[in-house]
Order: sequence, then structure tokens, then C-alpha cells
Amino acid sequence: MKKICLAILAALTMWSWSAMAAIDAQKAEDFVKDLTQQGIEQLINSNASEAEKQARFTKLFNEDLDLDFIGKFVLGRYWRTATPKQRADFIDVYRKLNIQTWSARFNEFKGKRFEFLGSESSKSADQVFVNTQVPMPEGAPASVKWRVKETGGKYRIVDIIIENVSLAQTARSEYTGYIQKSPEGVNGLIKDLRAKLK
Repeated sequence: MKKICLAILAALTMWSWSAMAAIDAQKAEDFVKDLTQQGIEQLINSNASEAEKQARFTKLFNEDLDLDFIGKFVLGRYWRTATPKQRADFIDVYRKLNIQTWSARFNEFKGKRFEFLGSESSKSADQVFVNTQVPMPEGAPASVKWRVKETGGKYRIVDIIIENVSLAQTARSEYTGYIQKSPEGVNGLIKDLRAKLK
């Protein structure tokens, strides 16, 4: 009898988790639709000046991308050994560099619209991938996959995978490699990123 009860409980738990995952996936997709349509597409197709676009991208990225979460991931094992000041300095410059980079990068999609291709589960229960593509003038559409994380009912982007290249994984590989080779370690990376901002 005890085994039957445990089996029923396990089945109900799996069912409720699946139901929750499905709900999260739909909300995550709606979140990305709003981000791309009302944020990116509307912004890059506007007649706003580059300065205004960058200011609006700054607001967009601060609200819809979890750059603190991404920053911790890309710093890898060095996050654990970094001092509080190093962590704060790295997150600050990493945030600014991403805003500068992506406000320019998304201009490549000017005049185009994101097409949605559904979602797929992630190994993390609080994350899901939302699949999109952008038709290009020549060749196949550009694949853009958004990794969305939910925290306390709020959805935010924690990675963007363009043509199967993860921005977070790429940055992690580049940054940890730099720290390994730099005599100044994390401080050396922070200086290098600040130089790139200028």
C-alpha cells in the first residue's frame, strides 16, 4: 500500500511539474515576443538618433537581461575567488560592454522581424529556450535562440544563441582564458574590458 501511495505521489509530482513547465514556456515565449516586437524591432526601425537608441537599449537591457546572473556565469570559477570590489567592477564593465555591443549588433536586423518557432525545455527547471529566426536577404534565415530564466515570477534573458553560438559560453571561454594568462588576473580582465569600451 505504501509503495502504491508513493507511486501515485510521484506521478502527481511529475504531472504538476510538467504542467508548470508548459505554463512557464508559454509565458517565456510571450515575454520574448514583447521584447523583440516592442523593444528591439520598434527601436531599430525608429528614426531615433544613435545616442537615443543606445539610451533606450540601456533601459531595455537593464530590465530584460539578467546581466548580473550572466556575469557570474561568464566569470566562471573566478567569481568565487574574486573580491567584492572585483565582482562589482566586473559586472559594471560587463554590463556596459554588452549594451554597447548589442545596441550596434541588433542594427543588423533593421527592417526585419523575428519569427517564432516554439520553445524547448532546459536542464534547469526555471529556464527554457525560445526559438526564433530572422529572414535574411540571401541564404537561410538567421537562427536566434533565447534562454529565458524565471525568478519570482519575472522573466529575463540569460543567454542568446545566434547560429548555434552561445554568447555566454563564448564570453566565459574568452574571459577565463584571459584571466589564466594575465599576470593581474581578474583585474587584468577588467582593465581590458574597460579599454574596449573606450
